[in-house]
Amino acid sequence: MSVAMRTIRIGQRVIGLGSPCFIVAEVGSNHNGSLEQALAMIDAAKAANVDAVKFQNFRAAKLYPPNAGMCDYLPIKKSIYDIMKSMEMPFEWIPILADHCKTRGLVFFSAPFDEEAADALEPYVPVYKIASYEITHMPLIRHVARKRKPVILSTGTADLDEVRQALDWCHAEGNDDVILLQCTASYPAPLTSLNVRALVTMRETFRVPTGLSDHSRDALVGPMAAVALGASVVEKHFTLSNSLPGPDHGYAVEADELAAMVFAIRKLEQVLGNGEKVRQSVERDLHAFARRYIYATETIRKGEIFTNNNLGVLRRGQLPPGLEPRQWDSVIGRKAARDIEEGSPIEKADCL
Repeated sequence: MSVAMRTIRIGQRVIGLGSPCFIVAEVGSNHNGSLEQALAMIDAAKAANVDAVKFQNFRAAKLYPPNAGMCDYLPIKKSIYDIMKSMEMPFEWIPILADHCKTRGLVFFSAPFDEEAADALEPYVPVYKIASYEITHMPLIRHVARKRKPVILSTGTADLDEVRQALDWCHAEGNDDVILLQCTASYPAPLTSLNVRALVTMRETFRVPTGLSDHSRDALVGPMAAVALGASVVEKHFTLSNSLPGPDHGYAVEADELAAMVFAIRKLEQVLGNGEKVRQSVERDLHAFARRYIYATETIRKGEIFTNNNLGVLRRGQLPPGLEPRQWDSVIGRKAARDIEEGSPIEKADCL
C-alpha cells in the first residue's frame, strides 16, 4: 500500500502538492555585513512578492580550520577562513531582521551552520534550513530536528542514500516535517547541471514535499521547470546589484528579476491548474455550440430507414441537441417513427 504524500505547515502556509509554491528569496551573505543593506533586501523581497526571506548564520571558526587554505573557485585572494569570517552575520541581527520581515508579512528564517546558531534562531523562526554542505553533519541535523520545527534540507552534492540518511536522522528525533530541495552546489550552476527531475525522484521515493534551490544565474528556466514538475518550494539567491563586492552577488538575480520570477511562477500555477480533468467553465458556451450530434441531412419520411445518406454527425450551433455520435451504430438501419425535416435532431423516440 502506498504511503500518502506528506504536507507540512510553515506558519499559515501549507507546503505540499496542491498548494501554491512557497517562494524563498535567499539573501545568504549578500548583506555584505551591513544591517541597513539586509533590511533593504527584505524590502526588495517584499516588493517582489515572495513568501519568505532567508539568511545564513555561520561562523568561520565553526566551518573551517584557520589553515584550511584558499578556495580555488572564488576569485578572492584570501583564505577561505578569512572570507567566511568577513561574511558572518551577527546573532544580534536576528530579532531585528525577524521583526522587519514580520511587519511586512514575510516569513523569516535562516540556515544555521552550528548548534549555537540554531539555538539563537529558535525563538524567531518557524522553519529551519540545512544547507547542502551540512547534509552529512549528523550532530547539527539531529540538534535542529529535536526542535520539532519543519526542516528544509538542501541536497546539493548528495546522492539518494545520503538524503535518506539525513531523513533518518530527523525521523530518529521524532521530526517528520522535512522538505527536500534539489540543488546543484556550483556557483553559478550551469542550467545543464540542475537536474530538476530529481525533485520528482525524491518526492516519489520519500513521500515528502520537494522543491528547488536554484544557483543558476537564469531567473526563470530552473524555477519554471521545477514548478511545472510539482515543486512545493523554490529558493533563489538574490542581490541588490550584481556589481556589489562579495562571492555570491555575481550569480544572484537582481530584485527586478526576482519579481519577474515570482510573477512567472504564479502565472504558471494558474496554467497548471489542479490536474482534475473536467470541462472548464469558460468552455461552456462553445461546448453547447460546437459539440456534434446526429441530425437529418435531408427530409426523412415516416418508416424510411436511417442511413449514412440521410443522417450526419454535425455540430449543433443554435439547434437543440440530438442523440450523441456514440449512439450512431444503434440508429443506422432503424426506421423513422415520424416525418423528420432536414436539419432536425434525431432523438431516441424517432427510432423504431
